[in-house]
Amino acid sequence: MKTQEIKLRSKNYNYSIFIGNDVLKILPIKLKHSFPKVKKIGVFIDKNVPKKFRTIFKNKLKGYEISFLKFDASEKTKSVKTVSFYLDKLLKLNFNRSDLIISVGGGITGDLVGFIASIFKRGIDFINVPTTLLAQVDSSIGGKTGVNTVFGKNLVGSFYQPKLVISDTSFLNSLPKKEMVCGYAEILKHSIIKDKKFFYWLKKNSKKILSKKQAELIYAIKKSCKIKKYFVDKDVSEKGLRMLLNFGHTFAHAIEAKNNYSKKVSHGEAVLSGIILAVRLSHIKKICSYKVLRIIEEIYKENNLKYTVKKYSNQKNIKNLIPFLSNDKKNNDKKINFILLKDIGRTTMPNKNKISTNEIKMLSRKISQY
Repeated sequence: MKTQEIKLRSKNYNYSIFIGNDVLKILPIKLKHSFPKVKKIGVFIDKNVPKKFRTIFKNKLKGYEISFLKFDASEKTKSVKTVSFYLDKLLKLNFNRSDLIISVGGGITGDLVGFIASIFKRGIDFINVPTTLLAQVDSSIGGKTGVNTVFGKNLVGSFYQPKLVISDTSFLNSLPKKEMVCGYAEILKHSIIKDKKFFYWLKKNSKKILSKKQAELIYAIKKSCKIKKYFVDKDVSEKGLRMLLNFGHTFAHAIEAKNNYSKKVSHGEAVLSGIILAVRLSHIKKICSYKVLRIIEEIYKENNLKYTVKKYSNQKNIKNLIPFLSNDKKNNDKKINFILLKDIGRTTMPNKNKISTNEIKMLSRKISQY
């Protein structure tokens, strides 16, 4: 499949996402065309990215003064302390606003580097090169940057758009199954909230995506990016419609926080749990039919993903999430602001289903009994 391009255009941003196998080859051309004055480039690279890619970047960035800044990406290092450390590094290297930084890594790296870019000398250009399926279909689109605190995930951050996104699927060849599941969770979520036709395509092709078949993988990435683009274009700063992208994430972020952002539970696994819990809640509240819940559960069963939600057939485990649900960033009062599902491709609107912690406690038994 040839290189795919998605253009993101508005009064606030103007950039493209390029998707394909070995699409990193376009980087030198794009640098000359879009960044003619750049002399210094800081390459923030997740230490988990295979070493051969560092050599590839050296070859593609000949003629520039390059500084490689290694980053040990984890939810714990995605912090204000880490941001401060790298800001000092850039200042010591005498970077200016006319220079450029490149993020090479997964969503954690992209979120942190994007945040650094947004505040370094009040804004420096950056390019995002997402190296995980999760980052390619989710965090690399939309300009949300940020870091975690002890109070929750992504509670400090900014909206700051990259100048270019290069999603090269060759990075995915080295990913373990767990990482592919992470990205798949967001692809599935996008289909559930916006595109019934894409959902049923996924039902037929999920195994091919998880086994890294290039044609299906590139199609799924492009389709998923377009769905996210739809919401971002309509609501850049996440004041309304864009909040629908958080479907399943109210529970997911609580699961991650409850587990202290442990690697034992990946973001994608938490999202897969969160999706099912949100659909169960939707059925209990008589917003969606039991048939919808069963159709979604079929995808989990067919792709060996039921393990992600097994723990939440236990009332106690659901109750234990409640303190963390209260800290969700969508909340604007004492109630928990849930996005619920009406049907495949249709959700409720933000602020239409606010549920108190006491009601969640009362419903926890029903949620666990499916």
